[in-house]
Amino acid sequence: MIYVGVDPGSRSGAYAFVADDGDGAEVYAWDDNGFVESMKALSVGRCVACVEKVGAMPKQGISSTWVFAENFGYIQGVLHALNIPFQLVPPRIWKKEFSLTSDKEKSVEICHMLFPGINLKRTEKSHKDDNNLAEALLMAEYARRHF
Repeated sequence: MIYVGVDPGSRSGAYAFVADDGDGAEVYAWDDNGFVESMKALSVGRCVACVEKVGAMPKQGISSTWVFAENFGYIQGVLHALNIPFQLVPPRIWKKEFSLTSDKEKSVEICHMLFPGINLKRTEKSHKDDNNLAEALLMAEYARRHF
């Protein structure tokens, strides 16, 4: 079984995979085509996904809310089309599993503890670990523990 974690967002999102034994893990910055191709490859085997259940955020503009919502729907559409079972999990639920708060750096710290060899840099030029990559991987781990 492969467990998928998806942090929605067309610019800042990410998706990750964790193997059944918890040892094999991969994480990717959001890319529409990469996501579809990865999900196609996984759909021939056994996999399940955890998608962060998100909503509009205070002070977020209408345009950015629309783009965010489109991507959220796109993710669900891809998973439905490929018959990949998934659950929408609110942040407060999956974050509780790892004793996380709104401190994004804590997500990176916990992710490095659980997956010490994983690269959380969004690009080769990045100097800082990306909390969205960390959160996608933690959602995949949440799915492994609960689905």
